[in-house]
Amino acid sequence: MKKHEVLSKLLDQKLVAVVRGDSVEEAQEVSEACITGGVKGIELTFTLQGAEKVIENLSAAYKDDEDVVIGAGTVLDATTARIAILAGAQFIVSPGFDKETALLCNTYHVPYLPGCVTITEILTASKYGADVIKLFPGDLVGPDYIGAVKGPLPHVQLMPTGGVNEDNITDWFDKGAVAVGIGSNLTSLKKLGSLEAITEQAQKYVEKISYLR
Repeated sequence: MKKHEVLSKLLDQKLVAVVRGDSVEEAQEVSEACITGGVKGIELTFTLQGAEKVIENLSAAYKDDEDVVIGAGTVLDATTARIAILAGAQFIVSPGFDKETALLCNTYHVPYLPGCVTITEILTASKYGADVIKLFPGDLVGPDYIGAVKGPLPHVQLMPTGGVNEDNITDWFDKGAVAVGIGSNLTSLKKLGSLEAITEQAQKYVEKISYLR
């Protein structure tokens, strides 16, 4: 799939579930529960040993679903990015900007979403081809910060992650976010108690942003 097609899918979906999990099996089940609930952007984090296996499994399982887009998160270096891409990751997310990872993703024509906060970080990432910036940690700055960034940089596309929840998700979009990453409020099996509860939570988030679609 071409880079612009993946970006288009991400921006259409608007919601990205950040999945960690305590095991490969749990991460896969949580991802499937999110997809069932309508959150079809999935970011498997490399804090989980074996994350590439989950990416491979999900990519195969949902290859015929045009709305599902599977990516890798917490990618700290180019080596990990390559492992993820070869496993089928359609986008790469990092907690911070890494030049070598950006260059590798450009080589493979895979979207790179680096975590940035300051204007300098955002400008640097943009110069290295980042089309969407992960505003991270989002709870450090809040929704109003998007407006502050878009003053001097109106063209920048921001995806806040960290601190996004049911109560403030619409605030992020109303301030100009193009998508959001949702972590434990959606994907923590320990916090929500069951896979069914995760699916129900996903449905709530989808309903919350129905006015945007």
